[in-house]
Amino acid sequence: MAKYNKKNRVSEQTRSEAMAVARSTQKAGQTKEQTKLIAQGIQKGIEIYKKQQKEKTRDLNKRQKNASTPASQETNISSNSDEAEKNIAKPLLPWLLLVLSWCGFAGYVFVTRVGLSL
Repeated sequence: MAKYNKKNRVSEQTRSEAMAVARSTQKAGQTKEQTKLIAQGIQKGIEIYKKQQKEKTRDLNKRQKNASTPASQETNISSNSDEAEKNIAKPLLPWLLLVLSWCGFAGYVFVTRVGLSL
């Protein structure tokens, strides 16, 4: 019975994509061995990226599964109300700063106009 080999785990599509990218970035005078090494590095990067994406989807599925239970729905409702309060407070600051800056500008114009007319 054959043992599981990590080297054969990479799909042919990933290998061909890595080689295509390595060839497209190939410099003049670069040897085939160098191109193969670059392709292996790209292939490893693709593998790591795919692993990260699988982990993210797995975590997302776990969160969705946990969120579907009734006990967690109550906590989600209370946390959503807290987030709503925070979201309301955030837009007020930029508008307040805008109004203050316009008031300051109007005050400056008023003072300079009154100072010129005297």
